[in-house]
Amino acid sequence: MEGYDLAVIFSFFAFPAFSKKYGHLTADGSYQLTAAWQTGLTNGTCIGEMIGLALTGIFADKYGQRWTIIGALTLVTCFIFITFFSPNVHVLLVGQILCGIPWGVFQTITPSYAAEVVPMELRPYLTCYVNLCWVMGQIIGSGVLRALVDRTDEWGYRIPYALQWVWPIPLAVGMFLAPESPWWLVRQGRVDDAEKSLNRLTSRQGQKAFDSQKAVAAIIHTNEMEKQVTLGTSYVDCFKGIELRRTEICCMVWMIQILCGGGIMAFSSYFFERAGLNTSYSFDLSMAQYGLGAVGVFIAWSLIPWVGRRTLFLVGQIFMMILLLIIGFLGVGPKSQPSSWATGALLLAYVFVYDITVGPLTYAFVSEIPSTRLRQKTMVLARNAYLIANIINNVLTPHMLNPTAWNWGPKTGLFWAGICFLTIVWAYYRLPEPKGRTCAELDDLFERKIPARQFASTVANPFDDGRRNGSVVVTIMAPSVTLLDVRTPAARRQLAKTTIDLFRNILFLLFIVRYARVAFIHLYGYGPAASAKMGYAAVRKSLYRIFLRLPGVRGKVQAEIKQSLDDLEKKLVPSGPGITRYTALPASGWGPDQVRAELEKLHEMKHTR
Repeated sequence: MEGYDLAVIFSFFAFPAFSKKYGHLTADGSYQLTAAWQTGLTNGTCIGEMIGLALTGIFADKYGQRWTIIGALTLVTCFIFITFFSPNVHVLLVGQILCGIPWGVFQTITPSYAAEVVPMELRPYLTCYVNLCWVMGQIIGSGVLRALVDRTDEWGYRIPYALQWVWPIPLAVGMFLAPESPWWLVRQGRVDDAEKSLNRLTSRQGQKAFDSQKAVAAIIHTNEMEKQVTLGTSYVDCFKGIELRRTEICCMVWMIQILCGGGIMAFSSYFFERAGLNTSYSFDLSMAQYGLGAVGVFIAWSLIPWVGRRTLFLVGQIFMMILLLIIGFLGVGPKSQPSSWATGALLLAYVFVYDITVGPLTYAFVSEIPSTRLRQKTMVLARNAYLIANIINNVLTPHMLNPTAWNWGPKTGLFWAGICFLTIVWAYYRLPEPKGRTCAELDDLFERKIPARQFASTVANPFDDGRRNGSVVVTIMAPSVTLLDVRTPAARRQLAKTTIDLFRNILFLLFIVRYARVAFIHLYGYGPAASAKMGYAAVRKSLYRIFLRLPGVRGKVQAEIKQSLDDLEKKLVPSGPGITRYTALPASGWGPDQVRAELEKLHEMKHTR
């Protein structure tokens, strides 16, 4: 809906019927809306969107994403009446501001909801699909205007506004039938509803191999882990600690959609007209532009599995800067028909590159980079940053293109090429690679302050809670007891990270247990129970050495864990040949009390043969 309306309002500046109704007569006999009112109408929409974004962060957290979207669809149905019946440009401005409020809601809830209801493998596809929806709205808007460009009466601009009433009802019905985000349900403490939501999101065939309880447990773990790092969920928390870096990345990535020269695309029909093409050709090229944009999104989908998001984003910026430079230099010479068509072709190529790279990937970045607890509010702040950049663009670009103002024409490309170069420098040093990372893994990388250029090569360890809160959990198990599933990817990565220490200590402990048992039996006549107890003492001492080497372990926690081991050693009276195997790995979310309980459980389970 927003893509349609923005395509309409920007293209209206080159639309004869609209200019005659709301503009004034110029010296050459044509009607033009002044640059000031062009800026006012476009920025009025941005102001309304900023209000809607602020409300989104509040209502989405309280009522959920589904009902927030349904409420916004209800509002936009009412506000369209104002733009449709507006008798003058002043009322039209009020209508644009009010319509901007629900559009602001749509801007952040859609990628956020998409990121939370699909598996990690499908996340970039569905978030990039948001950009395709924008393009489809723009194609429809341009097609409607192209069909009505020859109408000179008031219905030439009222019909495009009236067509907006087509969307809200079917979209509201679809949202009512859609499941709520399981992440939001977990944050509300509705764990059972979260499990039901996950089952609804899974096909009947997929439910046979899908364990919704494990999926909910992973969501709960990620949520609890983020609580330890970020206690609050307010807007202020987005600027604290590691969240500040994530907020910066989201804000800059969304601003780059404008700062890389993307603002010219919104004024494409007007840009083509100022480059020397007539009105009909301008709208034809605009339709071709949005058609190429749709093709670009499909190409982006095919590249995402093979090329990193960061790499594709940077390459796109470089190509767009080159195209903007060529467009700008074409505007330096005298205006001619060949140069006008060359400018149009280059702008189409620019749009094509944009919709393969920066356009769709922005939605993937802004939905993946924030922490899950602050995702909605981080995206609200990022979209507000985008709107601020868009307001600046809406002030500058009309003045650059308008013949009654600066009249730069295609030379506008030189200005945006320079800004695009600055965004390339920022992206190279600050933009990380989130490809293939779960939410918990991204939390771990940001908490460890891994540089952006090393994100792709760094092994994430989201279950090492000892580094986060000073607590270490040890799981001791015999061959017949499985307390930790080391087949999971996270457990394997943890084993790989500490391979040397674990291998050395395991060999040492097996040596102690095996040969101490034999020595005591043969030399002192002690039975299996005594040898097992002595072997366990060696195990305990070696485990404690591992604790001391783990980073971030606090002295108080060390003492409590040591006391737990001492207490268990006194109680342990084995009846078999002794402990034959142990594994020491951090487990998520456990503190000293859980360690003590787990060790007591081992005693009750007769952790011996």
